[in-house]
Amino acid sequence: MTTNDRAALAEDLPEMPAPRVREFAAHSIGGGLALLLGLAGLAAGVCLVVAGAATGATGVKVTLILVGVLVGIASFLAMCGLNMVAPGEARVVQLFGRYRGTIRTDGLRWVNPFTSRAKISTRVRNHETAVLKVNDAYGNPIELAAVVVWRVEDTAQAMFEVDDFLEFVSTQTEAAVRHIAIEYPYDAHDEDGLSLRGNAEEITEKLAAELHARVEAAGVHIIESRFTHLAYAPEIASAMLQRQQAGAVVAARRQIVDGAVGMVEAALERLEDRDIVELDPERKAAMVSNLMVVLCGDRAAQPVLNTGTLYQ
Repeated sequence: MTTNDRAALAEDLPEMPAPRVREFAAHSIGGGLALLLGLAGLAAGVCLVVAGAATGATGVKVTLILVGVLVGIASFLAMCGLNMVAPGEARVVQLFGRYRGTIRTDGLRWVNPFTSRAKISTRVRNHETAVLKVNDAYGNPIELAAVVVWRVEDTAQAMFEVDDFLEFVSTQTEAAVRHIAIEYPYDAHDEDGLSLRGNAEEITEKLAAELHARVEAAGVHIIESRFTHLAYAPEIASAMLQRQQAGAVVAARRQIVDGAVGMVEAALERLEDRDIVELDPERKAAMVSNLMVVLCGDRAAQPVLNTGTLYQ
């Protein structure tokens, strides 16, 4: 794609609002030590309650039981901050409605137990659109479908900038495919023009650029996009097939005629160079006519023997 094409494409791309929040790493620590401390606290709380129940003095009993219960509750609350993060997943951390960062480190992690942690997948995903029926640049109804490979790159944008990033990607993908379809014809009448069928790579690049501009606000990165189905609508498919066949026949005939003219020209030149026979203009015309009929005819030629002269 040339520089001018890229500039024109950039002007045609939709403008999305700037994101209000960006992803950053949440403050977390390894969960192994936190798990051991929590289990130790629970064990200590149970021991204090048992010791208090076995004590005879009323004041000491109440104190030990109360302290044991408080230690157990505190240990349980602390253990609520443990999170298991699998590879390809992240945890979006919020504290009283405020974004406090994202945990991407896999394994057992511990954060503030009073925060909420929403799980979000960062794995590569596929989205394939349904077969869409639209009109191309010439107004012809066509059917097309596309597949998009994508993943979440900014978890904060995916969680807070859009209502549902899965539905957002689906809707924007369909909108981009429809927009590309109406911008270009299925088959270009002009040889220099772009068409959906004849310039698949260029159209795919434009589709990827438009998709990136549309879903960037949701923190989504487009890895690849491809058309999986492209055809005329059934109601005009037969007519367009006849048009394509007619174009193919015309192109084949043109190539046959060009080749026949070259062969006739070469035959005349060789006859003159070797001085085999001297042909006047009328004989040359008759020879050219016969050769063109033989070379361009659909059926085998049936020779006619002339026992006289050309002028009788």
